[in-house]
Amino acid sequence: MFDDVADGYDRANSFMTFGFDRRWRTITGRVLDAKRGEKVLDLAAGTGVSTVEYARNGAWCLAADFSVGMLKAGKHRGVPMVAADAMKLPFADDSFDAVTISLALRNFVDTKAALTEIARVVKPGGRLVICEVSTPTFPPIRFLHRKFIAKLLTWVGARTSSNPEAYSYLAESMLAWPDQRTLGEIIASAGWTEVEWLNLTFGVVAIHRAKKPTVNS
Repeated sequence: MFDDVADGYDRANSFMTFGFDRRWRTITGRVLDAKRGEKVLDLAAGTGVSTVEYARNGAWCLAADFSVGMLKAGKHRGVPMVAADAMKLPFADDSFDAVTISLALRNFVDTKAALTEIARVVKPGGRLVICEVSTPTFPPIRFLHRKFIAKLLTWVGARTSSNPEAYSYLAESMLAWPDQRTLGEIIASAGWTEVEWLNLTFGVVAIHRAKKPTVNS
Protein backbone atom coordinates (compact mmCIF):
# COMPACT_ATOMS: atom_id res chain seq x y z
CA MET A 1 0.00 0.00 0.00
CA PHE A 2 2.73 2.47 0.95
CA ASP A 3 4.73 1.50 -2.13
CA ASP A 4 1.73 2.57 -4.22
CA VAL A 5 1.45 6.05 -2.66
CA ALA A 6 5.17 6.73 -2.19
CA ASP A 7 5.71 9.24 -5.00
CA GLY A 8 3.11 11.73 -3.81
CA TYR A 9 3.04 10.87 -0.12
CA ASP A 10 5.00 13.84 1.24
CA ARG A 11 3.01 16.36 -0.80
CA ALA A 12 -0.28 14.81 0.26
CA ASN A 13 0.86 14.77 3.89
CA SER A 14 1.67 18.47 3.86
CA PHE A 15 -1.66 19.25 2.19
CA MET A 16 -3.68 17.18 4.67
CA THR A 17 -1.97 18.77 7.68
CA PHE A 18 -2.12 22.31 6.26
CA GLY A 19 1.66 22.41 6.44
CA PHE A 20 1.78 21.59 10.15
CA ASP A 21 3.80 18.45 9.42
CA ARG A 22 6.91 20.62 8.99
CA ARG A 23 6.43 22.23 12.38
CA TRP A 24 5.79 18.84 14.01
CA ARG A 25 9.07 17.52 12.58
CA THR A 26 10.95 20.56 13.81
CA ILE A 27 9.61 20.21 17.35
CA THR A 28 10.22 16.45 17.33
CA GLY A 29 13.82 17.18 16.35
CA ARG A 30 14.18 19.55 19.30
CA VAL A 31 12.77 16.95 21.70
CA LEU A 32 15.12 14.32 20.26
CA ASP A 33 18.09 16.71 20.60
CA ALA A 34 20.40 14.42 18.64
CA LYS A 35 24.03 15.49 18.88
CA ARG A 36 27.13 14.93 16.79
CA GLY A 37 28.57 11.50 17.51
CA GLU A 38 25.21 9.91 18.29
CA LYS A 39 23.57 7.18 16.21
CA VAL A 40 19.84 7.60 15.62
CA LEU A 41 17.43 5.15 14.02
CA ASP A 42 14.54 6.90 12.27
CA LEU A 43 12.14 3.97 12.05
CA ALA A 44 9.28 3.90 9.53
CA ALA A 45 11.00 6.92 8.03
CA GLY A 46 9.25 6.72 4.68
CA THR A 47 11.10 8.92 2.21
CA GLY A 48 13.52 10.18 4.86
CA VAL A 49 12.11 13.68 5.16
CA SER A 50 12.17 13.33 8.96
CA THR A 51 15.66 11.79 8.91
CA VAL A 52 17.08 14.93 7.31
CA GLU A 53 15.54 17.06 10.05
CA TYR A 54 16.89 14.91 12.88
CA ALA A 55 20.43 14.90 11.43
CA ARG A 56 20.74 18.69 11.34
CA ASN A 57 22.99 18.90 14.40
CA GLY A 58 25.46 16.34 13.06
CA ALA A 59 24.12 13.05 14.43
CA TRP A 60 24.34 9.99 12.18
CA CYS A 61 20.73 9.17 11.35
CA LEU A 62 19.59 6.03 9.55
CA ALA A 63 16.24 5.92 7.74
CA ALA A 64 14.61 2.49 8.01
CA ASP A 65 11.27 1.48 6.53
CA PHE A 66 9.32 -1.66 5.65
CA SER A 67 8.30 -0.07 2.32
CA VAL A 68 11.09 -0.22 -0.24
CA GLY A 69 9.02 2.03 -2.48
CA MET A 70 9.04 4.80 0.10
CA LEU A 71 12.80 4.51 0.52
CA LYS A 72 13.33 4.65 -3.25
CA ALA A 73 11.17 7.79 -3.44
CA GLY A 74 13.50 9.46 -0.92
CA LYS A 75 16.87 8.40 -2.36
CA HIS A 76 17.55 11.98 -3.49
CA ARG A 77 17.76 13.11 0.14
CA GLY A 78 21.17 11.50 0.52
CA VAL A 79 20.63 9.96 3.96
CA PRO A 80 21.59 6.34 4.73
CA MET A 81 18.63 4.01 4.24
CA VAL A 82 17.81 0.37 4.91
CA ALA A 83 14.72 -1.80 4.49
CA ALA A 84 13.67 -3.13 7.89
CA ASP A 85 10.76 -4.76 9.69
CA ALA A 86 10.02 -3.08 13.03
CA MET A 87 8.93 -6.42 14.46
CA LYS A 88 12.37 -7.94 13.84
CA LEU A 89 14.99 -5.24 13.41
CA PRO A 90 18.19 -6.21 11.57
CA PHE A 91 20.46 -4.57 14.16
CA ALA A 92 22.53 -5.77 17.08
CA ASP A 93 21.55 -5.13 20.69
CA ASP A 94 22.39 -1.64 22.01
CA SER A 95 23.21 -0.24 18.56
CA PHE A 96 21.60 3.21 18.78
CA ASP A 97 21.55 6.18 21.12
CA ALA A 98 17.97 6.97 20.13
CA VAL A 99 15.06 5.79 18.00
CA THR A 100 12.39 8.00 16.47
CA ILE A 101 9.06 7.17 14.86
CA SER A 102 7.13 9.95 13.13
CA LEU A 103 3.44 9.49 12.28
CA ALA A 104 3.88 5.77 11.64
CA LEU A 105 3.66 3.82 14.90
CA ARG A 106 -0.03 3.16 14.30
CA ASN A 107 0.89 1.19 11.17
CA PHE A 108 2.81 -1.47 13.12
CA VAL A 109 1.00 -4.78 13.45
CA ASP A 110 1.69 -5.05 17.22
CA THR A 111 2.52 -1.78 18.99
CA LYS A 112 3.83 -3.23 22.26
CA ALA A 113 5.89 -5.95 20.57
CA ALA A 114 7.47 -3.37 18.26
CA LEU A 115 8.32 -1.07 21.17
CA THR A 116 9.91 -4.01 22.99
CA GLU A 117 11.97 -4.87 19.91
CA ILE A 118 13.00 -1.21 19.56
CA ALA A 119 14.23 -1.22 23.17
CA ARG A 120 16.53 -4.12 22.30
CA VAL A 121 18.52 -2.05 19.77
CA VAL A 122 18.77 1.06 21.96
CA LYS A 123 21.65 1.50 24.39
CA PRO A 124 20.84 1.55 28.13
CA GLY A 125 19.86 5.12 28.97
CA GLY A 126 18.98 5.73 25.30
CA ARG A 127 15.94 7.61 24.09
CA LEU A 128 12.67 6.90 22.33
CA VAL A 129 10.83 9.80 20.65
CA ILE A 130 7.48 9.21 18.95
CA CYS A 131 5.44 11.79 17.07
CA GLU A 132 1.99 10.40 16.35
CA VAL A 133 -1.62 11.43 15.85
CA SER A 134 -3.53 11.69 19.09
CA THR A 135 -6.75 12.89 20.71
CA PRO A 136 -7.48 16.65 20.78
CA THR A 137 -7.91 17.79 24.36
CA PHE A 138 -10.39 20.64 23.60
CA PRO A 139 -13.87 19.13 23.03
CA PRO A 140 -14.92 21.35 20.07
CA ILE A 141 -11.62 20.64 18.29
CA ARG A 142 -12.01 16.93 19.08
CA PHE A 143 -15.51 16.92 17.58
CA LEU A 144 -14.43 18.68 14.36
CA HIS A 145 -11.36 16.51 14.03
CA ARG A 146 -13.32 13.28 14.27
CA LYS A 147 -16.13 14.54 12.04
CA PHE A 148 -14.02 15.76 9.14
CA ILE A 149 -10.72 13.85 9.15
CA ALA A 150 -12.09 10.81 7.32
CA LYS A 151 -13.80 12.98 4.71
CA LEU A 152 -10.63 15.02 4.14
CA LEU A 153 -8.39 12.00 3.73
CA THR A 154 -10.85 10.26 1.41
CA TRP A 155 -11.10 13.41 -0.72
CA VAL A 156 -7.32 13.78 -0.91
CA GLY A 157 -6.85 10.12 -1.79
CA ALA A 158 -9.40 10.25 -4.58
CA ARG A 159 -7.65 13.23 -6.20
CA THR A 160 -3.96 12.66 -5.58
CA SER A 161 -3.32 8.94 -5.24
CA SER A 162 -3.22 5.88 -7.47
CA ASN A 163 -4.45 3.97 -4.39
CA PRO A 164 -7.34 5.94 -2.83
CA GLU A 165 -8.11 3.06 -0.45
CA ALA A 166 -4.81 3.76 1.29
CA TYR A 167 -6.12 7.10 2.51
CA SER A 168 -9.31 5.52 3.80
CA TYR A 169 -7.10 3.19 5.84
CA LEU A 170 -5.07 6.14 7.16
CA ALA A 171 -8.25 7.88 8.31
CA GLU A 172 -9.52 4.75 10.05
CA SER A 173 -6.17 4.16 11.76
CA MET A 174 -6.09 7.74 13.05
CA LEU A 175 -9.57 7.58 14.53
CA ALA A 176 -8.91 4.21 16.17
CA TRP A 177 -5.56 5.19 17.70
CA PRO A 178 -5.33 5.39 21.54
CA ASP A 179 -5.18 8.70 23.34
CA GLN A 180 -2.06 10.21 24.91
CA ARG A 181 -2.25 8.47 28.28
CA THR A 182 -3.13 5.07 26.84
CA LEU A 183 -0.19 5.20 24.44
CA GLY A 184 2.05 6.25 27.31
CA GLU A 185 0.92 3.18 29.25
CA ILE A 186 1.67 0.93 26.26
CA ILE A 187 5.17 2.42 25.99
CA ALA A 188 5.78 1.82 29.70
CA SER A 189 4.49 -1.74 29.46
CA ALA A 190 7.13 -2.41 26.78
CA GLY A 191 9.88 -1.67 29.31
CA TRP A 192 10.52 2.04 28.78
CA THR A 193 10.77 4.47 31.70
CA GLU A 194 10.29 8.21 32.29
CA VAL A 195 7.43 8.26 29.79
CA GLU A 196 5.96 11.71 29.12
CA TRP A 197 4.19 13.49 26.29
CA LEU A 198 3.73 16.90 24.75
CA ASN A 199 0.56 17.90 22.90
CA LEU A 200 0.91 19.75 19.60
CA THR A 201 -1.86 21.58 17.72
CA PHE A 202 -4.49 21.10 20.44
CA GLY A 203 -3.53 17.43 20.80
CA VAL A 204 -4.19 16.51 17.18
CA VAL A 205 -0.62 15.22 17.39
CA ALA A 206 1.44 14.34 20.47
CA ILE A 207 5.12 13.68 21.02
CA HIS A 208 5.91 10.90 23.49
CA ARG A 209 9.40 10.41 24.82
CA ALA A 210 10.91 7.78 27.09
CA LYS A 211 14.21 6.22 28.14
CA LYS A 212 15.54 2.70 28.18
CA PRO A 213 16.47 1.76 31.74
CA THR A 214 20.15 1.58 32.57
CA VAL A 215 21.65 -1.63 33.89
CA ASN A 216 21.43 -0.33 37.46
CA SER A 217 17.83 0.93 37.18
